[in-house]
Amino acid sequence: MKAGDAQAMFRTLPVGMLDEIVPGTAMILAPHADDESLGCGGLIAASCAAGRPPLVVIVTDGAGSHPGSPTWPAGRLRAKREAEAEAATRHLGLPPGRLAFLRLPDTRSPHEGPEFEFAVETLRCLAAEHRCDTILAPWSHDPHCDHESVWKMGLALSRQDRRALLAYPVWGWLIAPDTELDTPPPVGWRFDVTPYLSRKAIAIEMHESQYGELITDDPAGFRLPDRLLEVFASPYEVFLRP
Repeated sequence: MKAGDAQAMFRTLPVGMLDEIVPGTAMILAPHADDESLGCGGLIAASCAAGRPPLVVIVTDGAGSHPGSPTWPAGRLRAKREAEAEAATRHLGLPPGRLAFLRLPDTRSPHEGPEFEFAVETLRCLAAEHRCDTILAPWSHDPHCDHESVWKMGLALSRQDRRALLAYPVWGWLIAPDTELDTPPPVGWRFDVTPYLSRKAIAIEMHESQYGELITDDPAGFRLPDRLLEVFASPYEVFLRP
């Protein structure tokens, strides 16, 4: 099917309740610090309000967003992005001890091999420790190498431990509408995040290094595009069954 058709169907999925979408405790796999707030910020806030906070795992170190900045070398940028994730998830209500960092290399998260297997085993141990019932990972068609890697990790983890797996689109919202996707029509839910929308918006803004005003000495540096931010100002988040 075409990407535009899939995106249109995302917007007409049935509205599900939190217990229907994520019964028990969720593990949210975010390829980079900010993906957790963009794709799942409302769900994180709702889960925390319901007394069952998820475990949020930031998979890569985030140091690849501004590789040409002389004032923000990798170590400084890594620390900044982790601090942003801590502040954003705390604002969403996530208590201490529910945020983990794998610190895999940004733009080089593994897709297979020993490093991939080690990452999956680390996630398996975290899921067991925090008694996670459902894995949330980026949509398999998100057009970013790290998102594809983290989807594969979620899939491998769910198959090993037979945990439920859901996908959330991030960059998939911006795929050109005429792009052909090798995927069946999407199945899943929209989750109404209206009660948490303002909190989610603030959490997204807390990832200030990704907006372009903080790091100004890398002309090729990453900046969150307005089109993507508009998508995540919606009162619904989308969660797909594989």
